[in-house]
Amino acid sequence: MMIYLNDCALVCALGADRETARRRLLEDAASGLTLSDACSPGRTLPLGRVEAVLPDMAHLPLPMRSRNNALALAALAQIRPAVDAAIARYGADRVGVIVGTSTSGVGATESAIAAHVAGQPLPEDFHYGQQEMDSPAALLAHALNVSGPAYVHSSACSSSAKAMASAARLIRMGLVDAVVSGGVDTLCGFTVAGFSALESVSAVQCNPLGASRNGINLGEGAALFLMSREPAAVALCGWGESSDGHHMSAPDPNGGGARIAMNEALRRAGIDAGQVDYINLHGTATVQNDAMESRAVADLFGSEVAVSSTKPFTGHTLGAAGAVEAAFCWIAMQDDNAAGMLPPHLWDGTPDPALPSLNVAQPGARLGRPIRYALSNSFAFGGSNAALLFGRTQ
Repeated sequence: MMIYLNDCALVCALGADRETARRRLLEDAASGLTLSDACSPGRTLPLGRVEAVLPDMAHLPLPMRSRNNALALAALAQIRPAVDAAIARYGADRVGVIVGTSTSGVGATESAIAAHVAGQPLPEDFHYGQQEMDSPAALLAHALNVSGPAYVHSSACSSSAKAMASAARLIRMGLVDAVVSGGVDTLCGFTVAGFSALESVSAVQCNPLGASRNGINLGEGAALFLMSREPAAVALCGWGESSDGHHMSAPDPNGGGARIAMNEALRRAGIDAGQVDYINLHGTATVQNDAMESRAVADLFGSEVAVSSTKPFTGHTLGAAGAVEAAFCWIAMQDDNAAGMLPPHLWDGTPDPALPSLNVAQPGARLGRPIRYALSNSFAFGGSNAALLFGRTQ
C-alpha cells in the first residue's frame, strides 16, 4: 500500500510559506540565519528564526497557548482546505494527528520561572500544560475537531521523521484513513544553553562536511503533511528506524545504526541504493555526526549520489528537522521542478580530507530531469535513527 503526501505546509527561517521557502532554497540559495542573542543573552549566535506574525491564540484553552503551538497553527493554515476535505470525506474519527517536537512550550516555562526567581507571581497566561509534550498534537486535534489517534513523538532530532513513519503505519494498518503529520519546534534558552554546554554550537554559520566545521546553528520551524492513500505526486515509499544506543549524545562512529535505518527504508520501498537521486543529510556540522554519516552514506550509496545538508539555511530545527527537511524533498519533487534542481549545500567548499568524498550539490546543481527518489536522514541523541525515502509517482 502506497502512502501519499497530499499536501505540505512549511514555516521556517527561509519564509512563512512554502513558495517563499522554495525560492530561497532552490533559486536564491540564500540562508535564513540571522545573528541574535535572543536565546543567549550576551552571546550573539546565528539562529534560524521565524520572523512572521503568528496566529492569535486568545480563543484557545490556556494550556494550549504557546509560541510552539502558534507556529503549528501557522503551518496548519496552509493545508487546512485539504485537511478539511479529508475530514469531510473520511469522518473526524478516521483522521489522526501525529507530530514530533522536542521543546513543546518550554519557552513559556522559562519566562514563568524567570518571573518567579525575580520574586514576582507566575504570569496569568502561564499554565504547566503548555510545556507538555503532547500539546502540539492536542492543539491540532482540537483545532480540526478530529477524534482519531493524536500523539507526539519526542526523540530529539528524529522526532518528526519518526512521527511520519508512525503516521504511515497507522494508515497501512487501517486504523485511520488520513493523518496530519510532521513536526514543530521553537527556539528557546533551554536548547541553546543545552547544546552550548555540550560545546556543539557554532558562533558562525555552520559548515557541514567542512574541514573547519565546529558545531550546529539552532533554528525553529514547522512542517506538516496531509498523508493518505489518495494518490499524489510524492509518496513516502519507505522508512527505516534503528536505535544503536552507543552514547547519550554521540553517534556510533561506525554508523551502524544509520546504515540499518537507510537500508530498511530502501527495503520497504523495494528499490536499490543506486536508484536514489538525492540524499538530504542530517548534516549537523558537528565533528562526529558528519564523520559517521558520510561514512555510512559512502558505504551504502557510493560517491555519485547527490547529497546536501540544508541546515545552513534553517538552523537545526531539532524535533521539527525531519519534517522540515522532508518538506524540502517534497518541494524539489514537484512538477514545477522538471529540471531537478537540488537543495544546495552551503559551506566554505573545503572538505574534510578525513571523510569519504561525497557528491555535494553546489548552488545551482540540477539533475536535468525530475528527482525520482530522495532520502532524508535524521539522527538523534541516544542513537535514535530514522530515514525517510520519498518517491515521485507521476
